[in-house]
Amino acid sequence: MASREELDQRARSGETVVQGGTGGKSLEAQERLAEGRSRGGQARKEQLGTEGYQEMGKKGGLSTTEQSGQEAAEEKGVEIDESKYRTQ
Repeated sequence: MASREELDQRARSGETVVQGGTGGKSLEAQERLAEGRSRGGQARKEQLGTEGYQEMGKKGGLSTTEQSGQEAAEEKGVEIDESKYRTQ
């Protein structure tokens, strides 16, 4: 197994050495990126609740560079039930 120093050197040369750490310029940066990607969606789901997270996904899937998800939903007649959003 490679040492942390070796992995850091490889990361600084542009190689991805941590799964999910794409874009990190050091071993530590790649570890943080991988952790954030693995926890980000789960944390949001816990904050909003499962149904709220699904409703948020509907809205996000409708968004474009020209319109927000809310605007697109209104234009297309898609109902988004924001009462399902739950925060802790």
